[in-house]
Amino acid sequence: MATAIRKTTKKKTTKKSPGAKGKTLLVVESPSKAKVIGKYLGSKYKVIASVGHVRDLPKSRLGVDVENNFEPEYINIRGKGDTIKEIKKEAAAADKILLATDPDREGEAISWHLAHLLGIDPSEECRVLFNEINKDTVKEAIKTPRAIDDKLVDAQQARRVLDRLVGYQISPLLWKKVSRGLSAGRVQSAALKLICDREKEIQNFVPEEYWYIAADFGNEFVADLSKIDGKKAEVKSEEETKSIEAELEKGDYKVDSVKKGHRNTKPYAPFTTSSLQQDASIKLGFTTGRTMQIAQQLYEGISLKGIGARGLITYLRTDSVRVSDQARASASSFIKETYGEEYAGNNLFTNKNKAMQDAHEAIRPSDVTLEPESIKDSLTPEQFKLYDLIWRRFVASQMSAAKYDTIAAIIKNGRYEFKASGSRMTFDGWRKVYKTSSSDNEVKIPKINEGEILDLNKLLTEQKFTQPPARYTEASLVKEMEDKNIGRPSTYAAIIAVLVNRRYVKRVKKTLEPTKLGFDVTGILQDYFTDIVDVDFTGEMEDNLDNIELGDKEWKSVIADFYKGFAEELKIADKEVERIEKEVVLSDEVCEFCGKPMAIKEGRFGSFLACTGYPECKNTKPIVKSTGIACPKCGKDIIERRGRKTGKVFYGCSGYPDCDVSYWDKPTGRFCPDCGAMLVEGKGKNKTIKCSNPECKYKEKIDD
Repeated sequence: MATAIRKTTKKKTTKKSPGAKGKTLLVVESPSKAKVIGKYLGSKYKVIASVGHVRDLPKSRLGVDVENNFEPEYINIRGKGDTIKEIKKEAAAADKILLATDPDREGEAISWHLAHLLGIDPSEECRVLFNEINKDTVKEAIKTPRAIDDKLVDAQQARRVLDRLVGYQISPLLWKKVSRGLSAGRVQSAALKLICDREKEIQNFVPEEYWYIAADFGNEFVADLSKIDGKKAEVKSEEETKSIEAELEKGDYKVDSVKKGHRNTKPYAPFTTSSLQQDASIKLGFTTGRTMQIAQQLYEGISLKGIGARGLITYLRTDSVRVSDQARASASSFIKETYGEEYAGNNLFTNKNKAMQDAHEAIRPSDVTLEPESIKDSLTPEQFKLYDLIWRRFVASQMSAAKYDTIAAIIKNGRYEFKASGSRMTFDGWRKVYKTSSSDNEVKIPKINEGEILDLNKLLTEQKFTQPPARYTEASLVKEMEDKNIGRPSTYAAIIAVLVNRRYVKRVKKTLEPTKLGFDVTGILQDYFTDIVDVDFTGEMEDNLDNIELGDKEWKSVIADFYKGFAEELKIADKEVERIEKEVVLSDEVCEFCGKPMAIKEGRFGSFLACTGYPECKNTKPIVKSTGIACPKCGKDIIERRGRKTGKVFYGCSGYPDCDVSYWDKPTGRFCPDCGAMLVEGKGKNKTIKCSNPECKYKEKIDD
């Protein structure tokens, strides 16, 4: 049971204003959602937003009473005072209060905290859920409020406390040994290890030579060498390839068998949070974070020309592929009317995961008849792209299978066997709406008969080498995290953002590459906190959190079981802290305060110098990178600098603060022929030299 608030009823003593009689207060999370819902409900309702969480653990201390059965110490979030005051004021003036935060663990916890602030008994029927935001759904949901679900709240509390215990107790160790400001999260550390392990595989990979051999019979008819002496063909060298070529020249290419058939390809299930993030990354180039931001906008409501404000998709955080009977019926009618009877399917999709994760439907359009093109003028380009993707995936999921004629031929030449297969689409079905990379990937084979001797046009050979595993992209990392049960789909975007923002990982051509800092952090955690970076352990913990939500486990007992081993690891790490001392790389500089040598350290914004006398001496300073260019104002060196808060690179005079000359782009040492200001190297694909004076338009193109 949720334990941080007592079940109490509280009589409101604030005098109501005459105009408040009969009013119901409805509290949601976001202002945009409040605006849309307020229009649906009219003057008898007051709809306001909590703007996310109102209470949380304190930032300045652990905030979990380890000695008192891990009781969390919640406080009002700093900066939320005015919001809380406004909610309390409206609650005092209302006859009834309903809490309509998001329909998931996080939303349930926010409602629970709001109940505490407003003196509402959580067992009262005060909780309202909207899976989609349209007038009918909202009005119907308000008629059937329920009590706050203690099990959902407990699952969220368990996650929050676990993450706090890990983050606030491991991070100081990283501060001592690597750099201040670093952190180690429970789930992010397991995800970082996946990325680091993949990078090690790539670094240790030794390519192996192999040869591709195929027979070209003309008219785009090509058969690949598949077997030698009845075994899988594996040709390892050019010498072996030439020997095979010589043998093949002596024999005939005889068609051994031709098999014709049919194949039906069923549509994909509608989107879950994870599959939406993956597809939006692959098809639209969106980061997981951007996908979630835009999906949130589509869920909360868009003002449509000629229609009004309404939510366009169902709730965006779901593990379920289930679709309501009503939505299936609407889709079926739309498909028959738009594409024809033969395109309507009768598809039911089942979830691989537990029943508890079936609380929400799959992500689908709230109204299937709102075709993307019909509302394009009301959406931003990104909103349109994502809505179009969601709409097409859902409509396709309710359509009939695509049909193909198939053919497979085996061609033999002595002890060598070649194989060719092809297909031809005879009915597009769901592919009419939802295209994939293989949609038009047809391979044609001319009419051939068993026993026929084929004329060889030419033999194709090519040297190849085995390739290392690919770095993770955001899409492939999300899939891996889902497969290995690391975190939850609703947290994937935040996890990736944290890894990038803390410089543990960098984006390189849409892939995720671990930095030296990321390797250092993972190495320390792997040596002394093995469970934290262990993928299997992290997955088991996710199962435990699910079991709390199901009511099968008590949340504090789950925390206690975890903390026994974790506390021992903390003790060992503290005692043997010198053994995990990161290899110190000394610079040529000496600390001006204590005289000890300065070491090169890695931080969030790259390398910097730190005194080896830490913690007695806490002197740090940036590593000076000279551009070799003299300041046009005072003659001193222009050096590369980084912003204190953002880490963004800029170029400034080494005489600062006496001289304030600075540039966002790298100076060239040359001066503008038009105005005399410093010329700098422009950024972007088209390399240019431009004037640093924003009022001057002088530019030079750089030849590659």
